Amino acid sequence: MYFYELDGLSAASYLPDLPFPQTASGTPSLFLTERDGGPAAFRATWSHHLTEPAGVRWLDAGNAPALDHPLTAVDLHHPRWADALAFTAPKPGKKRVHLLAVGDVGGTLLTALKLLGGGCISAIGIRDLNENTVSRWTAEMSQIAWPWDYNSLPEVEAISENQLFDCDVFIFAATKAIPAVGSGVQDVRMAQFAANRPLVEQFAKQAREARFSGLFMVLSDPVDPLCKTAWLASNTASDGTLDHRGLLPEQVQGFGLGVMNARAAYYAKQDPRFVDFLTEGRSFGPHGRGLVIANSIDHYDDSLSRELTELVETANLRIRGLGFKPYVAPAVSSGAMQLLLTLRGDWHCSSIPLGDVWFGVKNRFTPQGLEMETLPLPDTLFARLQETEALLKAIV
Repeated sequence: MYFYELDGLSAASYLPDLPFPQTASGTPSLFLTERDGGPAAFRATWSHHLTEPAGVRWLDAGNAPALDHPLTAVDLHHPRWADALAFTAPKPGKKRVHLLAVGDVGGTLLTALKLLGGGCISAIGIRDLNENTVSRWTAEMSQIAWPWDYNSLPEVEAISENQLFDCDVFIFAATKAIPAVGSGVQDVRMAQFAANRPLVEQFAKQAREARFSGLFMVLSDPVDPLCKTAWLASNTASDGTLDHRGLLPEQVQGFGLGVMNARAAYYAKQDPRFVDFLTEGRSFGPHGRGLVIANSIDHYDDSLSRELTELVETANLRIRGLGFKPYVAPAVSSGAMQLLLTLRGDWHCSSIPLGDVWFGVKNRFTPQGLEMETLPLPDTLFARLQETEALLKAIV
C-alpha cells in the first residue's frame, strides 16, 4: 500500500509512483485507482470496490471484508477525476429543477413536485415544444397554493432552450412516440428506444456544451439504455472519439426502478406468499425486461421471486388492458419520490453506472460520493443480476 497527499487530503493506493507527494501511512479519506467504467468517484464501503472492475459484482458483498471506514474511490484514468471529487452529495439549500416536456408523464411529475417539493426545490422550470402546453402548466401550477402561505411551494416558470441547463437538476421526460393502447406491442419500452434515442443524445450534447455540473435525470423509456446513450453522446467529441469530457457517469441517473419497487409492494400486500418483500425484499435492474425482484435477501426463494417479478414486469399491461396509458404511478413513484429522496441524500431506487451499463439499485449520494447498497446476496439471486447485466450490455 502506498500513501499520498492530494489537495490536503490523505490518499491510499495500490499504485506506486503516482504524481502526488508521498506520505507516511495514516487514515486515508481517498483511495486512488486506475480502471475503466463506473463512477469517476464514489463511496467505497467494501474491499472489492477498490480492486474489482465496476459491475454488478460490486452489489454482492460475498466473502469480501467491509472497509474499516468508507473511502472515496477516485478513478485517475478519468480526465475529469478532479471534478468528480467535487460532485458528491447535493449541496445544501433548495435546488432549481428543469423539466423537459410536460406530456402525460411530465405533467404528473410536475404536479407531484409542486406539491411535495417545497422543502428542497426552489423553482421548477419547464420546457416543451408546444408553447401552449407550457402556458397551460405554468398557469395551472401557479394557481396551486396553500391559503395565506403563498410562497411555501416551488414556483413553476417557463424557460427557453438556452436556459435548460441553468439548474441543479435536469429531467429528461421527452418522448417521441408511445405505442397506442391496443396496438398489440408487448415491450412498449423497447419500442420507444429508437424514437427517443436521438432526442436524449441531442440534449446530452447540449449538457456537454453548457458544461452542466448538476444531475441529468432520465425518466423517459427505456430508462436504462437511454442513460448510457446520454452519457455516450455527452462524452463524444466532434471527431467521434470518446474523450470523457462531458457528463460524469455519476451525473446521469435513470428513474425507472421506483415504480417497480412500489408495484412489488402492491402485490406483496395482496398475496401473503410475497409478504416478506415488504420488510426484506429488494428490486434490481431495469424498468422493463431484465427486472429482478427478490422476495427476500435473507430468505430468498427463487420461484416466488420470479413469480413476483413477472407480476411487476407486466403490471403496465394490465393498465393498458383497461384502456389507459400507465403513466401516473411511474411519474410519481419513479420520478417525483425518487428525485426528492435523491436531493435529500436519502436512499432511493434509481439506475447508476456499473461498468458498461446503468443498473437499477438502492443508492444514495453522500459526502464521500455516490454509494450503492452492497449485501451478501444468495448465489441464485446474484446469477440473475449477472444475466440482466449481460442483457443490458447487448442493448447499447
